[in-house]
Parts: sequence; structure tokens; C-alpha cells
Amino acid sequence: MPSRTGRRLAVVTGGTAGVGRATVREFAARGYDVAVLARGQAGLDGAVADVEAAGGSALGIPTDVADHTAVRAAAERIEDELGEIDVWVNAAFAGSLAFFWDTSPEEYERMTQVTYLGQVNGTRAALERMRPRDRGVVVNVGSAMAYRSIPLQSAYCGAKHAVKGFSESVMTELLHERSNVKVCMIQLPGLNTPQFNWNLSRMPKHPMPVPPVFQPELPAKGIVFLAEHPRRNMWVGLSTAYTILGERLAPKLLDIYLARKGVGGQQTDRDLPRWEPNLHQPADARTDRGAHGVFDDQAHAHDPLLWLSQRRRGLIPALTAATALGVAAAVARNRR
Repeated sequence: MPSRTGRRLAVVTGGTAGVGRATVREFAARGYDVAVLARGQAGLDGAVADVEAAGGSALGIPTDVADHTAVRAAAERIEDELGEIDVWVNAAFAGSLAFFWDTSPEEYERMTQVTYLGQVNGTRAALERMRPRDRGVVVNVGSAMAYRSIPLQSAYCGAKHAVKGFSESVMTELLHERSNVKVCMIQLPGLNTPQFNWNLSRMPKHPMPVPPVFQPELPAKGIVFLAEHPRRNMWVGLSTAYTILGERLAPKLLDIYLARKGVGGQQTDRDLPRWEPNLHQPADARTDRGAHGVFDDQAHAHDPLLWLSQRRRGLIPALTAATALGVAAAVARNRR
């Protein structure tokens, strides 16, 4: 059943900025109604305006995703006001740029609650509604760092590893009960988002994403694609592919490389704006920060891996046929 307006309905946590905000816009452009869960009121107002400008209905609900009671209440309100939820995207997180020993237990716990338990809470609220209807898609937003951890982001890396493990477990449970509800993952590269203006940092220089840097519209397109073509996992960014594959092939070499390059590679000498860390308070309560960060000049707007992934169902048969023709031609030549 569609939402009350006749459109499909998507929920995006962390939908006021970065990947979440780009995803809200992408869903709206595809004709969805969208509910946004986040803490910053200015960001919520901006996201709602984006959806309404595209002709959809929107609802922005101030929500701390680390609070499971608040997430459940938000899900109930969404269905009361907009209709049945078709897609739930868990994109909210909190991060830092600091050595583990310079991060307090309270800070570490908070980042884990938001980045990991926030996805657990969102998935639980979604499944409570989707499983009885036997339909719906949950997209959990991961990272290349769910496979290969890097320095200065131990809390974030640990949480993304946990999201991967949690998601895979729930996938098998849904398969066990032959449910038509799908849980999907998408793994992301370094992105040009406001994260690097408001993350907790104890480094001398300005934080920056791990190069190569990509624009947040790319994962947004991947997330909406998964909502409409569910699959177990999707990678965005060639750097995501070589990070994950490199970890499988030579983890010790990556340890050595990251020890030498990983700390300096996440900092820049550029004089860029810094806002208060958003760990405990939103940084977009009074000012809408939007989807992009301050690295537009070096961010890629295209990704061949995403392009191929979106077309793999058509490409695999074509490649198989081409391979078969090549083998047949080689056999024919050998018979001459």
C-alpha cells in the first residue's frame, strides 16, 4: 500500500546533512514522500522544504537515533501522519578524528551509540512494521571502514564493523522465516560532507576525508537504487573496492601503509571553517548545513563502480556471452 498521497514512503535517519540529505533529495526526485529523523531543527526544516519543492509530502521529526524509544515513537508518528513505510535508511552517525587514548570513555560510548545502535534502533522500528506486512526494504549505510579500519577513527570503524555483522545476522533471520522484507548494506568511500566541519577533532590541522573524495549524491543514488532493486550489499567508489580487496589480500601491508600515511592523510593545512562538535548537540540547529562539505574542488561527481553496479544484471549476461563467443572462436582457431 502506498502512502496517503499515493507515493511510496521513505524514512531517512541523519537526513539533514551529508549523505542523508542527498538521499532525501534523491528520494524526493524519484517521487517519494520522505520522513526525516535528525536532531537539528534548521536542517530538518531545510530537508522538508527540499521534499516539498519536489512535489512530495515530508515530515521532519527531531530524534536522537541513540534513543530507541524516540525512534519507535517517530516511526509510529510517521505511519499515523504519512502512511505505511516502504523504505527505511539508516544514515545517521557521529565521528571523530583523534587517537583512541585521547578519546574519553563517554565520547567513545556516544559515538558507538549513534553510529551502531542508531542503526540497530532504526532497523528494529522498521521491521516491527514491515515484517507483519511481509514487505519493505531497510538500507544500512556502511563504509569501506567496515572492512578495513584506519587510524584516528577507532570508534567509527568499530561501529561500522558492528553494523556489518548485525546486518548480516538479521539478513539470515529474515531468510529463515522466508520473509519478503529485505535488509541491504551500502559501503561508502571518503565523501565531501559537513562531517569534517563538525566532527570531534583533537588533531592540529583541519579534518578531511580520505582521498579520493566523492560527492554525497553518488551514495544517495546507490541507496535509492537499493530501495528499488534490493540486494545484499553494494560498494560505492573505486577506492572502496580496492580498500576492501586490499584488506583481503594483504592486511599487514595496509597496516604499515596506514601507520605511515593515515594520520597526515586525514588532515589539511587549509584554513577552513570549524563548528562545535555535533557529538552531544546538533551543529545544524540554527543553520542548515546541506549535503556538501568544503571539499567541492577535489570531490568526484562520477563513479564507474556505481555505474557498473547499477547495471550488473544486464552486464553479466553480456560479459558471459562475450566470453563464450571468445572461447568458441579460440576453439575454432585451434581446430584449423
